[in-house]
Amino acid sequence: MALCTNSFIFAFVNEQLSTEVIEQSGGLPAMDCQLFYHSTEYFKILEKTRGETPFMVVVRRGPRVVAHLLASLRRRGSLIPPYLFTQGRVYSEGEYAAGEDREHLFNLMLDAITRKFQRKMCMYIEFSNLTQKMFGYRLFRQNGYFPVHWMEVHNSLHSKPPRERLSEKMLERIKAIGEAGVEVHEVEDFSEFRDFHRMLRQFFSLKVRRYLPSERLFAELLASRHARLFRTTHRGRTIGGCACVYDKEDAYLWYLASKRKSHSRLHPDTATVWAAIEQAYQSHYRHIRFMDAGLPFSHNPYRDFILSFGGKEVSTYRWFRFSISWLNKFIGWFYRE
Repeated sequence: MALCTNSFIFAFVNEQLSTEVIEQSGGLPAMDCQLFYHSTEYFKILEKTRGETPFMVVVRRGPRVVAHLLASLRRRGSLIPPYLFTQGRVYSEGEYAAGEDREHLFNLMLDAITRKFQRKMCMYIEFSNLTQKMFGYRLFRQNGYFPVHWMEVHNSLHSKPPRERLSEKMLERIKAIGEAGVEVHEVEDFSEFRDFHRMLRQFFSLKVRRYLPSERLFAELLASRHARLFRTTHRGRTIGGCACVYDKEDAYLWYLASKRKSHSRLHPDTATVWAAIEQAYQSHYRHIRFMDAGLPFSHNPYRDFILSFGGKEVSTYRWFRFSISWLNKFIGWFYRE
């Protein structure tokens, strides 16, 4: 009798769970948003950005929101060969109320957003920056995703000052950069913002895989209290910059660009990254995380550059799913473990 009663209670609780995919900010419920990439604020920023369409997956238990996940549908293109496609993009696994079964709720949200993107004719979906390498492994597999080994880098800022993690060579380089007149400061007005975005656009225009959102997204980040834009200059000219986002205890370096070829001796990328690290440390964040350290090749110049600031390398997965079944199987086979 007790078993039947417990089964009935378990079924009754599960019946109260409902999943919804919201496509307009006017339909968003009141939610406790601790993570910028799953917040109503970021949803509204994406909603205003050309080429980005946000989707908020919400799980309710009765009237209460117990989990939510923000995904975006990006309209992208390529010149080699010329074609247009859409990409589904999700950063981390969403947010959950305390005491809830995260994997069960994530399964509901993963199924809902996968179906939604399928109906939207999305070419492929990418999940990255999961909090744990093995989180949702079985659930991703069941929903047709395949993993690709990836590397992430983060710098700890809470145990000791970031300067103490630098080598003598890096300390000398940073000193020389300052003596050469290179300066880094936050973007404050429209003129600085225009130069900042022009430099980013020029840098990313030649990157095959890298994606740069429209100018509107960065303008909205400039106005957000959860983000900062840094501009690196030499004699008044913009030679580098980056965008940083801040969540709870961590800072995230999102977009980094510099004029390395024409200003290589000034090391604008070094100046920009170091300024972002110092600012995060002074603001008492526990870590600064680099959003894209790349595939785990034995020689990766960008990752080696990031690690030169004393960071820690962590192996993780990114999960992908292509809408064309044979292509999904082939690429999944190519990246098989």
